[in-house]
Amino acid sequence: MKLSSILSSLALATLASAAERTAAIYIQPVLSSAPAPALLAEITYDPYLPSEASVSSFEFPDLESLQATKNFRVGVYSPSSRTWESSASIASVANFGKGYSPHIILSVDQSGDVQGAALKGVRIDAGQTRDFGPKAVIRVAEKGEQVSLNKPVKLTPEGKLKDEQQEKTFLQKYWWLIGIVMVLTLTGGGGDGK
Repeated sequence: MKLSSILSSLALATLASAAERTAAIYIQPVLSSAPAPALLAEITYDPYLPSEASVSSFEFPDLESLQATKNFRVGVYSPSSRTWESSASIASVANFGKGYSPHIILSVDQSGDVQGAALKGVRIDAGQTRDFGPKAVIRVAEKGEQVSLNKPVKLTPEGKLKDEQQEKTFLQKYWWLIGIVMVLTLTGGGGDGK
């Protein structure tokens, strides 16, 4: 019995660690003759527990070498194929300035594959926190709204969805009938009794 519990706990441990992934985030100055992207951070994350993402390693870029540019590209880069593997975003050098803590935002799909990376400098308030280091934020893509079957989609000439027509009131539906009754009542002769 003890052997089976040990085996099951080992199986659970391997499953738990199998879901954990690591993404290498690279940074490259936006210049006409830009150097090769440099490793900025490594983020360890679990797509099923996005709140528990952590920055495994982080190296501040050399800001003196970035003086020629004010912007840089951030994303997941493959040094072997020399291509960006995810969508890259543009960020300002000011995100690494004094009084800012870099937050790396990683967008992943539901299976955990990286779709994009971004960097945002968050202003540090020393009164509220003592954790000034870089942080990782994981955003998992969710399924969008599904189409209702057997219901036609109506578009305007501009290609936008038509607004649903509001239900008409009784007066809006039968105004003409009320008008006819009024005309007949007013023009109809009243019997004099003769």
